[in-house]
Amino acid sequence: MTEAVPYQRKPDWLRVPLGTRAATGPTRKLMRQLKLNTVCEEAACPNLGECWSRKHATVMILGATCTRACAFCNIATGKPMPPDLGEPGRVAQACFEMDLKHIVVTSVDRDDLDDGGAQQFVNTISALRAKCPQTSIEILTPDFRNKPDEALESIVLEGPDVFNHNLECVPRLYTDIRPGARYYHSLRLLDRVKQINPAIFTKSGLMLGLGESQAEIMQVLDDMRCAGVDFVTLGQYLQPSRKNTPVVRYLSHEEFDEYGRIARARGFLQVASSPLTRSSYHADTDFKILKQRRKSGLSSSLGALD
Repeated sequence: MTEAVPYQRKPDWLRVPLGTRAATGPTRKLMRQLKLNTVCEEAACPNLGECWSRKHATVMILGATCTRACAFCNIATGKPMPPDLGEPGRVAQACFEMDLKHIVVTSVDRDDLDDGGAQQFVNTISALRAKCPQTSIEILTPDFRNKPDEALESIVLEGPDVFNHNLECVPRLYTDIRPGARYYHSLRLLDRVKQINPAIFTKSGLMLGLGESQAEIMQVLDDMRCAGVDFVTLGQYLQPSRKNTPVVRYLSHEEFDEYGRIARARGFLQVASSPLTRSSYHADTDFKILKQRRKSGLSSSLGALD
């Protein structure tokens, strides 16, 4: 593996505007009023300024404290509070007030709960359907490792439009980067979603710049396609703080373009590949494209869509 570089300033071409308080203020105020957490803030997303200025935010349910300590993540680790039963309704209210056509809902890992937090996802999807029936729903879930099969099934049967679960990194790096997870368990989860409901779009993503090789990236893309994944995101890993694992390498725009070409050649319905790509970045636009592809009769060669 390439020796990791020390904590350092990001390259100039990776620097993005933070957004003015006037532009991002309304979104911040609404999240505070409704007592909602966002992964935008908790994970120190570089796109916060742009997204919040557009009144888009990725809501993070089940609190802001995670039961795991992944080396790449900026979210606090510790003992979480019990699930907030009023949270699903407040997520739906936020969606209504922001007039979202597409909403992304994620969560921390909740290994302390018998179902890993699955029921909170179910309740949130149900509340959104009731309050905002025209809004498409994308969820980004943890892996529900060591939880009953019914946990995952309950969410899929509730019928989100997009089911996202990120593999995050190549399998060789899991021990160091994602020690509480297992690569093949996450891959099976994505495959299981398609088995339960082939009509749901599935999505996954990788962070690059952690020391992976091109061959390893291509193998993960092949694994995703074998699991019927429809949409893939590829973005540059950025070290959020000094306590997180360092960046091994900053990939160029040209390299991301090449990986995007490779992914499209493998049959993904939609590919987002750029240094600042994140799981929910421009997710509303991506979903519109996927819907158009479905209406046009285009489908994944390895995953049923109809």
